Formats: sequence, C-alpha cells, structure tokens
Amino acid sequence: MNLLNIIEEIEKVDPEFNERISPRRDAIKNITSFGSKVAVAALPFALGTLFNRAYGAAIPTDVTGVLNFALTLEYLESTFYTRGLAANIVPASDTAYITSIAKDEANHVTALQALITSLQGTPVTPPTFDFTGGNGADPGPFPDVMTNYQTFLSLAQVFEDTGVRAYKGEAPALAGNQAVLTAALSIHAVEARHASAIRYLRTKSYGASVTPWITSITTGNDTGIAAADANYSGEENTMQGTIDITQLSSAAGSTTSVAIATAAFDEPLTMVQVNALLQGSFIVGVFTL
Repeated sequence: MNLLNIIEEIEKVDPEFNERISPRRDAIKNITSFGSKVAVAALPFALGTLFNRAYGAAIPTDVTGVLNFALTLEYLESTFYTRGLAANIVPASDTAYITSIAKDEANHVTALQALITSLQGTPVTPPTFDFTGGNGADPGPFPDVMTNYQTFLSLAQVFEDTGVRAYKGEAPALAGNQAVLTAALSIHAVEARHASAIRYLRTKSYGASVTPWITSITTGNDTGIAAADANYSGEENTMQGTIDITQLSSAAGSTTSVAIATAAFDEPLTMVQVNALLQGSFIVGVFTL
C-alpha cells in the first residue's frame, strides 16, 4: 500500500486536502522510519487520525449528490424556458433575452453533467415536469403558464429566486472542494442575474411592483401568487448571526427598517426544502436524488 499515492488521489477530488493535513503529511511519511512492520501496523491509526483532523471528524460531503441536486434545478429551468419559447408566448421584444437565458440554462445542464461524470458520478436523469404546479394531476395554480406570458414571467421569477437560494444553501457542503465550489458559485452568480432581469421584464411589460431583489415576505411574496409563498420562506429573517440588523444604524442615521434589513441579505434554502417544493408541485411522480 502506498499511502502517499492514496493522498495524491484524494487531492484530485479535494484540492484543499493537502492544506488540511499539512504538516501531518510529513509526520505520516516518517512512520516508515520505524520499520516496515510498525509502519503497516500504524497505517489504520494514521489514516483515521488524518481524516478526522482533515475533515473535523465528519464524513466528506457527497459532492455528486449536491451536484445532482443542482442539475435537477437546471433541468427544471432549462425545460421551462425551452417550452415557453416553443409555445410562442414570448413577445418579440423579449425573445432575444429569454433565448439567452434558455441557452445559459442548457449550458449549466451540460457543465454539471460533465462535472459529475468527471468525479466518477452518474448524472441524474431529467424528471417529468408539470409547470402548472399540479404535480401531473389537475392543473395547478399556474394553469395558463404556457399561454399567458405574464404568468410565465411570474413563475420564471419563482424558479430563478429559488435557484439562487438553493445554490447558496448548498455552498457550505462544497466548501471542501474548491474547484467544484467555484463552478457552483459561477452558476449561482448567473442565476442571480437572471432573477434580477426577470423582475425587470415583469416591471417593463406589465408594470409589476417589484424590486430587482427579494424583500421581506411578511405580507406576501412579490409574485402576487400565494402558492409561491413557501419558495420565499425565511426571507423575512432579520437576524444575521447574532445581530438584529433592524437595530443597526441606517444611512439616514435612524434604525434600519425591516424592508431594508431583509433586502440587504438573501437567505439560503436547503436541499430538503427545495425538494419538498418541487416534489409537491412541479415534478410528476416520485423523484429521488
């Protein structure tokens, strides 16, 4: 057994592993100086100590599981925009941009599939989507989503906002793999731009009263559709760490309002939360990551 080769293989998946274990790596190299029998006997203990200290006694993250979760979200968005364009509900003034978003989402799908494969994982297959939100049964709360552009944009906002929060929610799980985390954050930034642009299109086309960012949902989310409230759950949070941000001074010198405080921070959504939202509405049948 060549322990150093094992470490080198781990580093291919976790580029920061070398930093995690240094200078412990040198200490383990020195095990061999005590003789081969002692070295072999010490390997289980050495490996256990190495991994416990490198990963804080935690099991390394299921990176491919997180990436397959992200891939499912990208399938959702890519399919959504492709169907919208095929339904010819997008006005000529917005076609170029919606087409650009559709291409971005398709590229995200391709990139995530390749990344998962490079990690010796298997990309999840696309589920069947019901964009009316009825989970394949009777039409749900968005029955005219592919015939009414206003509804289409409202749901696009829900998907983009949810995607941004979902990437943020799973970012800590990828912190041990810098290369994968960087790729995920690169997609996260693009999804945030999409979310802002969709909000702009809603304002331009229909006079929707929305900001370019998410604000508190204390009085309902700004899609105007109550069925989407769960997608914005938690955005009313005014605590960041141990700080109540409404008690901080504003630019005008007064305390910060709830609206400004909540707009200043985006809240994450966990994989469990997002899966529940998709399973309950937009994914037909049972779909398990």
